[in-house]
Amino acid sequence: MKDNGMVIIGAGETGARAAAGLREQGWTGAITLIGEESHAPYERPPLSKQVLQEAGEPSPAYIVTAEKLKEQRIDFIHGSKAASIDRNNHIVAIGDGRQFRYERLLLATGARPRMLQLPDSGSGASQASNIRYLRSYADALALRSRLQPGQRVAIIGGGFIGLEVAASARYQGCAVTVIEAGPRILMRGVPESIGRVVEARHRGEGVSFKLNAGIQAIESAESESIITFTDGEALAFDVILAGIGAVPDTVLASGCGLTIENGIAVDERLCTSDPDIFAAGDCCSFPHPLYGGMRIRLEAWRNAQEQGTHAAGSMLGSTEAYSAVPWFWSDQYDLTLQVTGLPHTARTTVHRSLGATGDLYFHLADGYRLAAASAIGRNGIAKDIRLAEMLIASQAALDPVQLAAPDIKLRSLLTINA
Repeated sequence: MKDNGMVIIGAGETGARAAAGLREQGWTGAITLIGEESHAPYERPPLSKQVLQEAGEPSPAYIVTAEKLKEQRIDFIHGSKAASIDRNNHIVAIGDGRQFRYERLLLATGARPRMLQLPDSGSGASQASNIRYLRSYADALALRSRLQPGQRVAIIGGGFIGLEVAASARYQGCAVTVIEAGPRILMRGVPESIGRVVEARHRGEGVSFKLNAGIQAIESAESESIITFTDGEALAFDVILAGIGAVPDTVLASGCGLTIENGIAVDERLCTSDPDIFAAGDCCSFPHPLYGGMRIRLEAWRNAQEQGTHAAGSMLGSTEAYSAVPWFWSDQYDLTLQVTGLPHTARTTVHRSLGATGDLYFHLADGYRLAAASAIGRNGIAKDIRLAEMLIASQAALDPVQLAAPDIKLRSLLTINA
């Protein structure tokens, strides 16, 4: 048994930021960081982009090295899966039998890819066995080895991950088809007008799309796989990747009786139903004060960072509520797409042309309160999205006419509503 003051399960973005945050915020006691992978904590966004595209041998984009963790006196237990949590005795057990006692525990277990389920001849559904997923560095390396010129690649799912991989596969000279069950790509959280721009850019690079597509079966035939669709069409591919979302990893949390609600349910401080256990990042759902306490779960790089740091403060006794405005981004070819806030909570949308830079959309809730903003362009949209983020945080009522006018600077609206 090892006596450890603070234990963190999950050595990804959130867990690494939390460990660093504990030290930065004054904790001098023991910290144990437990991770399933053999690597030190690394960034996941490059997995669908740089790792797949680099000409030379890639390496993980480390958040922090094992040496730096050692310098910070953080006990890094890598290549080990946490097996159980004994809440009564404050003990975490890992698969090899070792146990760690905690004063406070953070669950930063993240999410896992949603598995593609296919109809079968019986009463249930079957999981396709010849499908690739992208979540870890090992997944990216395995996929990278298959993205050779001329390979026929099917991307199931027209969301951020699927489209980023589609762009990377085209960069490597593959023939790419994006298969989407819905009527358009980027159905979740992105305006249709932006989705059209992204689709047109992909088509311009030679990507094919099959929309409103239902998959009946996927079968292996020698060195290829055949996808049969519900409309009767059958297409052959060399590589199939499913990017159809992720599900929060709540196995440990549910196993020890914590409340689960679209992830591990936490309060505004990121504390679970156990006062000594916290959760942060992709694995948790939390009430957001800017949206009337609506419980949300975010799968986003910056949220993982910010919640990790916030959770560290809460573990040390801070009572501050987590209220950061959500922010997402995606790079595809020479296009950058950014979204701040929650577009699905809005009732109307206002468009502002940024000229050659791109297009900006304001998503307004009741009372003309800015609920979200989204933008797409080639350069320069980040500044406008950052100002929109500040306007969202201000929760002020805004004039749609002013929002639409390119000659009215967003910063002036921020000053008026300060």
